[in-house]
Amino acid sequence: MDIKAQVKTALETILKCPVSQATNEQIYHALLTHIRNQIAGRKQEVANRKVYYISSEFLIGKLLSNNLINLSLYDHTRDMLAENGKNLTEIENLEPEPSLGNGGLGRLAACFLDSIATLDIPGDGISLKYQYGLFRQKFKANSQFEEPNPWLEGFDWLRKTDTTYTVEFGGFSVNSRLYEIDVIGYHNNRVNKLCLFDVETLDPSIVKDGINFDKNEIAKNLTLFLYPDDSDEAGHLLRIYQQYFMVANGVNYILDEIKNNGIALSELHKHAIIQINDTHPTLVIPELIRQLVARGMKLDDAIEIVKNTTAYTNHTILAEALEKWPLHYLEKVVPHLIDIIKYLDKQVRDKYNDLSVAVIDDSGRVHMAHIAIHYGFSVNGVAALHTEILKNSELNHFYKIYPEKFNNKTNGITFRRWLQETNPELTDYISELITRKFKDDATELEKLLPFKDDAKVLDTLATIKHTKKKQFAEFIKGWQGIEVNPDSIFDVQIKRIHEYKRQQMNMLYIIHKYLEVKAGKLPTRPITFVFGGKAAPAYIIAKHVIHTILCLQEIINNDPEANKYLQVVYVENYNVSVAERLIPAADISEQISLASKEASGTGNMKFMLNGAVTLGTMDGANVEIAELVGKDNIYTFGKDSDTIIELYRTSGYHSRSYYENSQIIKAAVDFIISPAMLKAGNEEKLNRLHAELLNKDWFMTLIDLEEYIQVKDQVLSDYENQSAWQRKCLINIAKAGFFSSDRTIGEYNRDIWKI
Repeated sequence: MDIKAQVKTALETILKCPVSQATNEQIYHALLTHIRNQIAGRKQEVANRKVYYISSEFLIGKLLSNNLINLSLYDHTRDMLAENGKNLTEIENLEPEPSLGNGGLGRLAACFLDSIATLDIPGDGISLKYQYGLFRQKFKANSQFEEPNPWLEGFDWLRKTDTTYTVEFGGFSVNSRLYEIDVIGYHNNRVNKLCLFDVETLDPSIVKDGINFDKNEIAKNLTLFLYPDDSDEAGHLLRIYQQYFMVANGVNYILDEIKNNGIALSELHKHAIIQINDTHPTLVIPELIRQLVARGMKLDDAIEIVKNTTAYTNHTILAEALEKWPLHYLEKVVPHLIDIIKYLDKQVRDKYNDLSVAVIDDSGRVHMAHIAIHYGFSVNGVAALHTEILKNSELNHFYKIYPEKFNNKTNGITFRRWLQETNPELTDYISELITRKFKDDATELEKLLPFKDDAKVLDTLATIKHTKKKQFAEFIKGWQGIEVNPDSIFDVQIKRIHEYKRQQMNMLYIIHKYLEVKAGKLPTRPITFVFGGKAAPAYIIAKHVIHTILCLQEIINNDPEANKYLQVVYVENYNVSVAERLIPAADISEQISLASKEASGTGNMKFMLNGAVTLGTMDGANVEIAELVGKDNIYTFGKDSDTIIELYRTSGYHSRSYYENSQIIKAAVDFIISPAMLKAGNEEKLNRLHAELLNKDWFMTLIDLEEYIQVKDQVLSDYENQSAWQRKCLINIAKAGFFSSDRTIGEYNRDIWKI
């Protein structure tokens, strides 16, 4: 019996009826049961050495198709269901989207768990089971509003365990419980776990009026939301409570496993690696020291063991993301860690005269990144440019002390999910051209290069892209009631909303284009500008950017003179499921962050894998994309990172001078407060964004705007030569294999974990 028949028989045994007669919901639950049965027989040996990947985010996305892929059942199941009148995509739509992350940081962590298992490395993720996750984004009056996202309702992959711990805070304690999600390796028997801890006293009923709740009721609110509003002291304290709750549970879990495996605590560093994903989990260092001392170890011995157990991944040079907590906050939340933190600070101050590397600065702030660097054995950036900036600029004072600790690990993506699941049409065609070996080894995609001048292949790529555009058009009509033109150019920028990612620059380009259309200068082909992403609830300027784009969407889409040529689509509540539909449909991948500010990016990798061409600054992994595909197959613009860093150092950028010296810039910026915009939007919000661009513009929107307009116009012009354009697309696909997270994790293991 072939695999397709085996799956059909297994499902019908569970369903107790033919697949063709079952409902989608019945088939969905039968598939869950079948996958669990496949996993159940996989017994893991006791690992001699194991990695524990601690992250505040794991943006795992829906799991049904991903698990079918990793069990080598996806194609067979999809085809069998189709033969029985069923559609796997429709069935997967029944699965709730897990809300355990926000953007690239969380998606990267999810990709890494997949690759850790795929490379047969013993390793678990550790995080929190957020009841409502980030939030559900709603648009009202052209503005973002936040609502709870009850994603746990109907999410069946989560397994409640009997593992509980007591976590002590200042003046009170809470009880936790461990929940697990299986993480399946691709084409092997490895099953790791994503460990999610929850507080037993959580009370969702305290959430009122959107996502507001009493931040002081810690026992009731601790795991309600990812990244709760930190615009006040209570919000800052809650974040520390969350972070400590995560790492305290994580340390208990790790030490329990060490004990159960019969390993002496003095040998901990030989058997466990704790990878700290950004600064959020840094309190794991003093907490692990504390617990080792509580178990009878001398303080200095515990510190040395922890130094050889923990490794730190830096994801940003942004000051606000390199957490610095006032000491008196920590004294309130975790008073039992204060003596250890002060001792760590004293060790550093006794050894180094440079106060800029102290753990506690002269303003009484505890620097999380400083703890992670001093008291871990590895510090890695996530793209070649990012790591060089860390070494030569942002963390140069640490690099001079610990050059041996610094290393680069360019990010990657689970290419099977972002190709095989999101774009089966392209996957099947690639399989025809170069066989299926690329599913095991992404570098096999390079075998597409000999087809770069094959007219038939290029025409087929264009046909597949048009199919994905039509599918997205159907999706967005059902999602938001918006009709889009699949024959237009899809220009896509999807990522969390932040000034350094410069959605506002894309917005100003659209205004410029709209003004051209109104003046009679018409584009050759219609253009659909697609945005997606959420702004943090307390990030006011980012929310004003969303507001302005939504106002622009209303104006352009309702203007009969313009809407034949231009359309703006802001996807509401952008998530992994939306990305899986939109990325394969994109023609242009907008990666326009201010040079030096984007550590890596991973969306840029997913777009190129699906045959979109990058329009971007030489920032983050765009640099490596450019090196791989060559200058003819990417469009770059903007000031380089060295120039930008120097302008910050000298305070040499003044946005108003760009505004005053360019009629193009002035017209675009002033349209924000034009009568049409003020009619569509909120005067206060629009005026504030306008003033921000003129008087501050901290992330230098205007410095690159004119060149961005010129290069983007060139992109649109070049698109009209479809054979040359599809050649660029094929080369991008062929070169995307480097960005497999399997490669990234292989490097982590080779250079850091050594498992």
